[in-house]
Amino acid sequence: MVSDDQTDLMNYQESPYILENRATGRKFEDTGWLLNDPLYPQPALLRSVYHKQQLQLKEERYGFYRYADWLPVNRYLDRSSPPVTFRSQALSKSLGLKNLYITFSGYWPNMGALMETCSFKECEAYSVCGRFASGESEQILVVASAGNTARAFAQICSDNQIPLLLCVPLDNIETLWFGRPLNECVRLVCTPKGSDYFDAIRLSETICSLPGFVEEGGARNIARRDGMGVTVLSAATHIGTIPDYYVQAVGSGTGAIAAWEANMRLLQDGRFGNTKMNLIAVQNHPFTPMFDAWSAGSRALLPFDEDFARLQAKKIEAKVLSNRKPPYSLPGGLFDALTESNGKIIKVFNQEIVKAAALFEALEEIDIHPASAAALAGLQNEIAKGTIATDKVVMLHVTGGGERLFKRNRHLYYLQPDHIISDNISAEELSTLLRRP
Repeated sequence: MVSDDQTDLMNYQESPYILENRATGRKFEDTGWLLNDPLYPQPALLRSVYHKQQLQLKEERYGFYRYADWLPVNRYLDRSSPPVTFRSQALSKSLGLKNLYITFSGYWPNMGALMETCSFKECEAYSVCGRFASGESEQILVVASAGNTARAFAQICSDNQIPLLLCVPLDNIETLWFGRPLNECVRLVCTPKGSDYFDAIRLSETICSLPGFVEEGGARNIARRDGMGVTVLSAATHIGTIPDYYVQAVGSGTGAIAAWEANMRLLQDGRFGNTKMNLIAVQNHPFTPMFDAWSAGSRALLPFDEDFARLQAKKIEAKVLSNRKPPYSLPGGLFDALTESNGKIIKVFNQEIVKAAALFEALEEIDIHPASAAALAGLQNEIAKGTIATDKVVMLHVTGGGERLFKRNRHLYYLQPDHIISDNISAEELSTLLRRP
């Protein structure tokens, strides 16, 4: 249900924007749920170009949609919460930084952060589902995830009665916890034990070839990236300037791409300075396909054995950073974002992540996800190398946290799979299996 103070939000009219092909520069109108340029056969990201060049924040009651001027949404959804940015004191002093700002995406009521799924994936879900027009609600949105994304989409779609089918590896279903029961419009299918996120993506692609199902699109969906970009808008509007450095752990790199695109919009705005953030993307050793490619100076990911990659992905502390099919190489992808921002990819080890998580909780008094701790560990390493001057404005994106706080003294509900689906199932068998009784 939509709360009384948000009823007017449902009448929101779409912010005018056009699409730009990052490979060719061609600009064209968005005719609906476009994920690719219909006139360009090769893979390339689209970018939304908003007619409104200066961002005007809406009132706080609008939640995440305070940033709607730069979101490709045509409706507002209930129960949203934006990320929160604050100037660190204790952690900043420990690291020897004078201007460390933390953008926290999670659950931390004392700081005003109220994301009940405890992850910045809510930014993606509220934006994507806000773009999913009411006329498309007869279609079923399909989302592949390693865990956090699935939890966010499940909660938002449940709260707003949006039909959703999740594809998640069976080994990851313990991440599908919720603070209240889900609406039956949300369904779950899993790839078998021992599979990973890439297998879930492959299953979702097969499902989307069937009538009645719509591909969410991942990094190719402008709404997902623009939703993620809200984290940088939160930082810049709080600080009053664009940060010098942006630090985040990456699995697909979509969040870092989104950060760079938000940076470009802020430059056009003109009120936040002319800084081009140095992106510092962090991967978790030993699963580091983008770090390996970047270190080799390669736009293409280096060849790897799929079975070996699965084994490496199982060894990492931050399990959500295990994407074997990241948008790294294609035009507008992470390679381009890092090149244009003079950024880099670095790697951290499991023991560094564990120590960083403990440090953050001890100093800032809130628990954070392993991926967030990976970002902090990466920042620590860069400071130790002397590559970041102590007076620079640094934005550390804590992509998830407050989970233990949220779960404390709560009864949790877990989503169970309708089906566990193997690789060799045919499209016909899959269609029969997914048909509602």
